Amino acid sequence: MPLITLPDGSQRSYEGPVTVAEVAQSIGAGLARAALAGVVDGTQVDTSHRIEGDAALRIITARDPEGLEIIRHSTAHLLAQAVQAIYASAQVTIGPVIDDGFYYDFAFERPFTLDDLALFEAKMKELAKADTPVHRRLLPRDEAIAHFKAIGEHYKAEIIESIPAGEQISLYGQGDWEDLCRGPHVPSTGRLGAFKLMKVAGAYWRGDSRNAMLTRVYGTAWPDEKQLKDYLTRLEEAEKRDHRRIGRELGLFHQQEEAVGSVFWHPKGWTLWRTIERYMRERLGRAGYVEVRSPQLIDRTLWEKSGHWENYAPNMFIAESEERVLAVKPMNCPGHVLIYKQGIKSYRDLPLRIAEFGACHRNEPSGALHGLMRVRAFTQDDAHIFCTEEQINSETVAFCDLLLSVYADFGFKEVRVKFSDRPPQRAGSDETWDKAEGALRTAVEAAGLEYTMNKGEGAFYGPKLEFVLRDAIGRDWQCGTLQLDFVLPGRLGAEYVAEDGTRRNPVMLHRAILGSFERFIGILIENHAGKLPTWLAPVQAVVMAITDKQADFVRESTEFLKNQGLLVESDLRNEKVGFKIREHTLMRVPYLLVAGDREVESRALAVRTRSGKDLGVMPLAEVAARIKADVAGRGKAFLED
Repeated sequence: MPLITLPDGSQRSYEGPVTVAEVAQSIGAGLARAALAGVVDGTQVDTSHRIEGDAALRIITARDPEGLEIIRHSTAHLLAQAVQAIYASAQVTIGPVIDDGFYYDFAFERPFTLDDLALFEAKMKELAKADTPVHRRLLPRDEAIAHFKAIGEHYKAEIIESIPAGEQISLYGQGDWEDLCRGPHVPSTGRLGAFKLMKVAGAYWRGDSRNAMLTRVYGTAWPDEKQLKDYLTRLEEAEKRDHRRIGRELGLFHQQEEAVGSVFWHPKGWTLWRTIERYMRERLGRAGYVEVRSPQLIDRTLWEKSGHWENYAPNMFIAESEERVLAVKPMNCPGHVLIYKQGIKSYRDLPLRIAEFGACHRNEPSGALHGLMRVRAFTQDDAHIFCTEEQINSETVAFCDLLLSVYADFGFKEVRVKFSDRPPQRAGSDETWDKAEGALRTAVEAAGLEYTMNKGEGAFYGPKLEFVLRDAIGRDWQCGTLQLDFVLPGRLGAEYVAEDGTRRNPVMLHRAILGSFERFIGILIENHAGKLPTWLAPVQAVVMAITDKQADFVRESTEFLKNQGLLVESDLRNEKVGFKIREHTLMRVPYLLVAGDREVESRALAVRTRSGKDLGVMPLAEVAARIKADVAGRGKAFLED
């Protein structure tokens, strides 16, 4: 009699072997309809899985993260079935789940087109409506190879040939169509339906340019039509907010082939950059950081000692001089250790917080580059805290408080934390990692922050916290990090004299708040749709004349406001004032200031905001006070007018 233990601790006994689906049915018809799969003793299984003995069981539904992944994986199979129903000679290769959807790669006599996608999607809906049960069977490895070769699926056969001999291979089918897969999958095709095929692209088999070119079909899938519609709406909104387009429209920056993965900052864009840099420098100064500058080119031997050469060399740009191999720094950490090592340090000198707006270069693949979001040349708001083990908690709490305050000033209030533990390739012993992970876990809990686990994603030298921002349209961006490192200081010989006179290695906390300046500016542009808060806007106000008669007063007003520390321009063009207002509104200027004859006479300006709100006529001093209050409030003093 199997005894099934449920997540709430309750138990149910059954007279004989029972499937996951039958357990769900015994709990309730609603759960039976919602069940997509199960987790039996920690292993994901199909609802058809038979439980023979006592076990812990959790039912997976579409509300669970695993449920959404199962829906997407099953929809990828539905796509493959639809493609082969239309083009019988097409071969299927691989079809994984990705962020917000899935893709499947196909081998066919020609690339698929957008017209093909419409045919595939219609067929998928037909197959989903048929509500065909999904079944699983196991074959010995060699039988599975022979099976796929016999039906002309040579790519599938090649995949199985890479699996060790003697393994059992699982196949999933719906109707007379079958595919190789580990599973689990939805119980029937009728559980699918809220999906859309998005685009096609080329992809080499196994990602190797020496292999055949395949056609990759991208799609998205969701538990219901509402969530699908919401996602498509977010995509439309994201396209409108694309930082590359807005950056061109506002004259902030551009990129071109002569400097792949780098940015040409224009005057307005560099004004935005310097505003952010000044703000961060002021916040770090108040938090007790000292600022340094480390070299761009550093000898290979340092990177070998630090472990970066072993773990990161393919991403480094290399230079040679006088028979020495130099690396253009991809990160600042080893240089900061060398700065720390100058002079004897005592426990009284700790914590020592070393900050740098460090220019770094990483050899990212050209296909991965994306505007400001993924570049080869970037600047980090990087810092390293050298401290004792006893100071880990207090330094972590202080950093988390600083980080959340900075994000709030930039308009980000929703921040999630991920805890990334030891990766497969790492430096240091398991004992060291146990200590580091335990210390960081205690510290983040001391900071009062909830977190989710991000298994295996720590740095090679230590576990880390990742801080994820949610933007105005619901997208997540990982920006800040805090990494706890017991390894690098010892490797590079960093020491301090402890209270008992012994020499010890300090703990090193690697931390960043914005991460890459370039990427953070891209996120800011998209979050605000180019309508940057007044304190960040490269032009905070434009003063414009109605006719030439007000030109002198416009110049005088502009100079007055500039002397108040504001970023102001004047517009004296021979154009109608309505045209000027529309143009500067499109340029997302926060304040539009107009001078006519009456304003000149009263030494005042008519004040409008970029949203079209008329704030009335204000004396010059009042205009300055209003804009300065907006700047000082970091966008919080006034809602978007």
